[in-house]
Amino acid sequence: MDFVYELKINKERLPILIGKTGNIKKDIENATKTQISVDSNEGDVFIKGEDGLGLYTASEVIKAIGRGFNPEISLLLLKQEYIFEVIDLVEYSGKSKNTLIRIKGRIIGKEGKSRRLIEELTETDISVYGKTVAIIGETKNVNIAREAIQSLASGSPHSRVYRWLEKMRGEIKMSHFIGEDIELRVRETSEK
Repeated sequence: MDFVYELKINKERLPILIGKTGNIKKDIENATKTQISVDSNEGDVFIKGEDGLGLYTASEVIKAIGRGFNPEISLLLLKQEYIFEVIDLVEYSGKSKNTLIRIKGRIIGKEGKSRRLIEELTETDISVYGKTVAIIGETKNVNIAREAIQSLASGSPHSRVYRWLEKMRGEIKMSHFIGEDIELRVRETSEK
């Protein structure tokens, strides 16, 4: 029995989803055992398949491409330990366009420094696109990156966020050695 999943992405991202010769779309289809059809006029993407996990994974990869990631980074979502998360900046800016621009500027930083630093310290990939910030990485690292981005969006000083990220970076490295899940500590330290 085939299931069909429908989603919409920005029309300007459709050529990236398809690829120059259709290769990106084919790679996603092959890796997820799905069939993907694209309505270029509306930006609708239809995913068809028998396997629920394949459908879900294909939709996450497509959403990631739609949120500004390049296909190579989006395809990391084929790995079981990688997740995709989107933060809606409207929650922090309200309906003010100027506030949204300011918040995006805080997250990106001068010449992309802040975004790059968060990516390096959390071993994640971050895309600031439209009214959202999207993150791809391993679960615990995405949680740390999300906390940092939400702190910046809420107005926390960059220096405080960077210090917290440095501390969490040490915990990430330690968890690789001892296999400890640091998710609980992420929540505890961010609440302080």
